[in-house]
Amino acid sequence: MSTFYQERYDFSKPETIESELNRLVQQPIDSVEKLESWILTQAQVFDAIDEGLRGHYIDFQCHSDSPEAKRAIERDQEKIEPLIKKYRALLDQKFVDSPHKEELDPATYGRFIKMKENALELFREENIAIEVEEDRLTNQYFEITGSITVKWHGEEKTLSQMSPYLQDPNRDIRKKAFTLMNEARLQHKDQLQSIMDQLISLREKKAKNADLNTFTEYMFKEYERFDYTPEDCKELARSIQEHVVPLKNELMNKEKERLKVDTLKPWDLNASPSGQNPLKPFHTTDELINKSSSIFTKLDASFAHLLTDMHQKGTLDLDTRKGKAPGGFCDFLPLSGVSFIFMNADTSHDDMITLLHEMGHCIHNSRSQEIQLPSYREAPMESAELASMTMELLTMDYWDHFYDDKEELLRAKREQLEGIIHFLPGGIVIDQFQHWLYENPNHTAKERNEKFKELKQSFGGQQVDWSENEEILENTWQKVLHIFEVPFYYVEYVIAQLGAVQMYKQYKENPKQTLENYKYALSLGNTKSLNEVYKAAGISFDFSAEMIQELMAFVSDELKALETSYS
Repeated sequence: MSTFYQERYDFSKPETIESELNRLVQQPIDSVEKLESWILTQAQVFDAIDEGLRGHYIDFQCHSDSPEAKRAIERDQEKIEPLIKKYRALLDQKFVDSPHKEELDPATYGRFIKMKENALELFREENIAIEVEEDRLTNQYFEITGSITVKWHGEEKTLSQMSPYLQDPNRDIRKKAFTLMNEARLQHKDQLQSIMDQLISLREKKAKNADLNTFTEYMFKEYERFDYTPEDCKELARSIQEHVVPLKNELMNKEKERLKVDTLKPWDLNASPSGQNPLKPFHTTDELINKSSSIFTKLDASFAHLLTDMHQKGTLDLDTRKGKAPGGFCDFLPLSGVSFIFMNADTSHDDMITLLHEMGHCIHNSRSQEIQLPSYREAPMESAELASMTMELLTMDYWDHFYDDKEELLRAKREQLEGIIHFLPGGIVIDQFQHWLYENPNHTAKERNEKFKELKQSFGGQQVDWSENEEILENTWQKVLHIFEVPFYYVEYVIAQLGAVQMYKQYKENPKQTLENYKYALSLGNTKSLNEVYKAAGISFDFSAEMIQELMAFVSDELKALETSYS
């Protein structure tokens, strides 16, 4: 469908890919030099395969209603990916069994060896078929959610296009938009619950096949979370409840004052106060790109050049439209050496933030693309999200490129900082909800909804009156694609958000050094532990209660400074 990626192999003929992989399995290795050469050759083969697979995935996300895109991704999931998983395990075994492995330089290959041994411990051939079924169910999720539209004043609109109405200063308009959007979602709630039931069952089976007690254990190994544990996540949740939720409650009370309402309703959570229009930093995606480029020119010219290059190569798909999957992401095409940004822009402030966020990922990809081994090039999500969330904050000094009006600029900055306080409890709810799902795999859909509601309420939800809308609240988790597609991918956002606040604090003290630290840390990819990457960035991989308390005090001080600027 697209021309932004290269297809070195004919994916319609899996046997050609199998022949290439089998050649690597059969290749004799009788010296450490040949072992290193074999490792690099293998990296090049997988880069070529990954480029095609990622290109097909992007095509499907961009056109989830396209039969051609659907056929391509289903073929990949049913034929190509099982083949790759089988041969990757054979190649990992060949590497681990090689007597020359011990002759490799431990400084260069120590972490690589650990990754390969971990992957082999987890691999079971019978799980390949289960993962094909998982992918099929995830595709169903995207087809359903990507097709949801509502009628608004006689015009069909996607849910992304409806988002600005949730910010309208007119409360009746917000309520109408909120109701329409969620009634449309609820029409599919039973289908999505069924998909979730099936996914949990499949994932439990995968964990048992791998001789693990829970799917939680399985995913911590899958994500190579060598630096923290499930218990650490629970401790993080307790710390956020203690040190962030009270601040969130204070903000909610202030929000009632701003909106001049006695009770906050769910359609008030993104509202603009009466007399203020929703923040609208741009009108077209070209304007979004150009103004973002101006910001990056001020921050670091290489960042601006990267965005311009992507625009010229056609690897930005920013507009929302029917038949396009929800959400946003950045992916890297290793052969082409270019990143792709996918998002659903509706001219809101959040869209501006999304592009700046995804550009953090692109900068990360650019800084680490010279690393030859894919295992080392692809950073873990805790440092990948550090790159993107930090970029949101480092650009704040230049948001005047989007906002000429001083009051709007200060409001945008205030919303960004307040958003951190709102996000941390919300993010930990999604994480702890997933822990509960897989610690209690035999739960019912009703129990699932009740648990989500309970978590939402205990992390600051009591401030919102959901009466008469409880069914919507209970099913809100269905909007979170991570729960379906990439289970347990969410706590990384929380950890990285805390890291990004550390980066911003450092930037306020020494902007030039912080940018150098940022670029150097990103260049490390996955060659170092998270502790080492964060240290290279000039911060600590630390989400202790003490650190959270310190960072929340910093954010509170920054908000007070903004309030002073208003007066």
